[in-house]
Amino acid sequence: MNEMIRSLENKPGLSTVGGIDCDLHPASPATKTLLPYLEEYWRETFVMRGVDRLSLAMTSSPSRAPINVRSDWKAESGFAGDTLEAVRTQALDPFGTRLAICNVLHGSMIMHSDDMAAALCGAVNEWLAREWLDREPRLRGSIIVSAQNSDLAVAEIEKRAADHRFVQVLILAQNDEPLGRRRYWPIYEAAARNKLPLCIHAGGSNRHAPTATGWPSYFVESYVAQASIFESQLLSLVAEGVFHKVPDLKVVFAESGFTWLPSFFWRADKTWRGVRAETPWLTEQPSDIVKRHVRFTLHPVDAPDQDALARTLEHIDCDDILLFSTDYPHAQFDGLNALPAAFGETLAKKILIDNPLATYPRIAADFQKEVAK
Repeated sequence: MNEMIRSLENKPGLSTVGGIDCDLHPASPATKTLLPYLEEYWRETFVMRGVDRLSLAMTSSPSRAPINVRSDWKAESGFAGDTLEAVRTQALDPFGTRLAICNVLHGSMIMHSDDMAAALCGAVNEWLAREWLDREPRLRGSIIVSAQNSDLAVAEIEKRAADHRFVQVLILAQNDEPLGRRRYWPIYEAAARNKLPLCIHAGGSNRHAPTATGWPSYFVESYVAQASIFESQLLSLVAEGVFHKVPDLKVVFAESGFTWLPSFFWRADKTWRGVRAETPWLTEQPSDIVKRHVRFTLHPVDAPDQDALARTLEHIDCDDILLFSTDYPHAQFDGLNALPAAFGETLAKKILIDNPLATYPRIAADFQKEVAK
């Protein structure tokens, strides 16, 4: 664990009891586990070709890598979050979590075969519903889709939308093209039509280098480059007119960090003023569009200390933009001190409860039902 995380952990955080965790990761299921949830054709194909012996976990976030998981949450199996009991005792109960959104990071989202990707995404979604959501009322799900084929992604969204325990659509930050391109718009329209935010999570197919100058040599290069990937995707969504085309769309950036936002806002707004004639659909500065449509999960917090974090929030100048998350069980996480004291009690409540309710209509509806009782 690095010095940055230690410095934040040494300062007690605020209470998270009653909060909504917007980014929790059950371990990706083994392929054999998914066989019962696959259509007969794919089940037979996987067995004949030996695909059932492969994990199909995303290699950019290997579940068995010691560096990827906090040591205090690692199970004897080598996985973390691989059982519902582990998630209950490590992620739900200690934080007093009221609801948590499960983001399953599975390699099905990056398959080269459109049909195989869609089949696997469907199997993972069904597995999540049956093995997790059915058994734990505090959990909610994300509909994972492969963004490379919009038609198949839309079909999966429409299929799962009837189950209101699924509260958002999940795709990865690194895709074949910038996410503002029109090939992806049907996915965004389907999400908005079903009152589902779009979650763009760190990770991707690695079909393109994570840096603009090619492939890096070391993990530190690739990891730091993730911020620039999210910046590029955020600007693409804004500049290409996604929020003009789909005005009801809410987007959640997960594991993107957020301390880069002040400099991004300044540069995007400044440049837009000089060249706005080429994008006439942008009738207001990019920072205002982002503040209205885009939210960012809290962890990993990449501020070096509490004072720097407080200054960052002041520069962002938007109390609505952050969503509480634990990012369980990843190592880039502040343990039980998940809500930094720099937020203060008033902002903490917004991040824990109010902002998630304003972002996720289906969760808000559940809360209203509870209040009505």
